[in-house]
Amino acid sequence: MYPPELVAPMKQELTGNGFRELLTADDVEQLFESKEGTTFVVFNSVCGCAARNARPGAVAAVKSADKLPDNLVTVFAGVDAQAVAKARSYTFPYPPSSPSMGLFKDGKLVHFIERHHIEGVPAEAIAANLKAAFEQYC
Repeated sequence: MYPPELVAPMKQELTGNGFRELLTADDVEQLFESKEGTTFVVFNSVCGCAARNARPGAVAAVKSADKLPDNLVTVFAGVDAQAVAKARSYTFPYPPSSPSMGLFKDGKLVHFIERHHIEGVPAEAIAANLKAAFEQYC
């Protein structure tokens, strides 16, 4: 577990841009109980590729997309373990990785970006990828 003061700015980068933080397994379950609409989940992380690529890409996508998911949410790996584990249970068959991002439509995973698709990829390319998925599914 990381100290709260260390991860606070990393969480704020998303929550300050419209993402709702899911802190418990119950939070995640309640969100996914309603299988209607679209939900975008960012699995946040302290790693460098989260700082340089994932968070900026996710924020740029939601700030510039014509269509947005109904729900923008985030869980933080290494901090909110139960929430992360529950959220990951919905991303099968993809193995756990952080950072990563998933788009769900009517309760089904329709688009997923794994860590190896984030590392070394510019935030602008991640944002373009997400905007295309939002356009297709939202």
